[in-house]
Amino acid sequence: MEMRNHTPVTLFLLMGIPYTKGLENVLFVFFLLTLLGNLLILLAILTSSTLHTPMYFFLGNLSVFDIFFPSVSSPQMMLSLMGQSCTISYQGCACQLFFYYFLGCTECFLYTVMAYDRFAAICHPLRCTVMMNPRVCAVMTLSTWMGSCLHASVLTFLIFKLPYCGPNEVHSYFCDIPVVLPLAFADTSLAQTVSFTNVGVVALLCFLLILASYTHIVLSILKTSSSAGRHRAFSTCSAHLTSILLFYGPVVLIYLRPASSPWLDSVVQVLNNIVTPSLNPLIYTLRNKDVKLALRKALIQGVPTCRA
Repeated sequence: MEMRNHTPVTLFLLMGIPYTKGLENVLFVFFLLTLLGNLLILLAILTSSTLHTPMYFFLGNLSVFDIFFPSVSSPQMMLSLMGQSCTISYQGCACQLFFYYFLGCTECFLYTVMAYDRFAAICHPLRCTVMMNPRVCAVMTLSTWMGSCLHASVLTFLIFKLPYCGPNEVHSYFCDIPVVLPLAFADTSLAQTVSFTNVGVVALLCFLLILASYTHIVLSILKTSSSAGRHRAFSTCSAHLTSILLFYGPVVLIYLRPASSPWLDSVVQVLNNIVTPSLNPLIYTLRNKDVKLALRKALIQGVPTCRA
């Protein structure tokens, strides 16, 4: 009966993130670097036959998601910082939340699959081609997409099955669970518990699988008698480990910290949505001779030669 006195929310007002005024140009540059860097990695992997291996297959998938993940929220942030648009429709908010968690969960799964690929290559080099054959890689990739879609669908259903009939001010620049759920005109305890448990279980399970893979990898490397072999094995894993730390750091700060801080929220949101995806191309190419060589060849072939 009480619901009849309230009008359902059709628009959400995005309040932006504090302490970021004047950073439009810097954030826009990071966004462009994210797109350009990951597109270059894709170009190198697609055009070089030497990079058609499971490791680079998953790296190519990671680059695709590093292109789409910041694209879900970053354009809205740019518009908000420039004062162009501060609203998003109810349906748009639901779509944004779905794709944010779909892509974020997919990236989480991809890091886990990449850890298993490193485990197969280092701990079982003779059986690696069987353990990570093209069919297995395709099934793993498809499973990450389907699992992430299910994960995001459950979260979106939980959040938007609740009525929104009161305040519509979202204290962020995009629709995320911690800022949208408090606006619901109902008891949110069940949705909050289930959604954060869902996110926590997925992140923790992936982290434990990654930890198990790298425990076996480290033990296997330590058994290697050749120092050159140990150095090569560690160097191939260092980029993946760096990306994992950059990915899980913001996740821990967002969902596991006891109290909210506007300044810390701003830093974490920018780091998670813009800075980290822009660093992945540098992390995977800075010390990777194969990718740099393939990219150089692709760029040289793409430049038309002048003939007399």
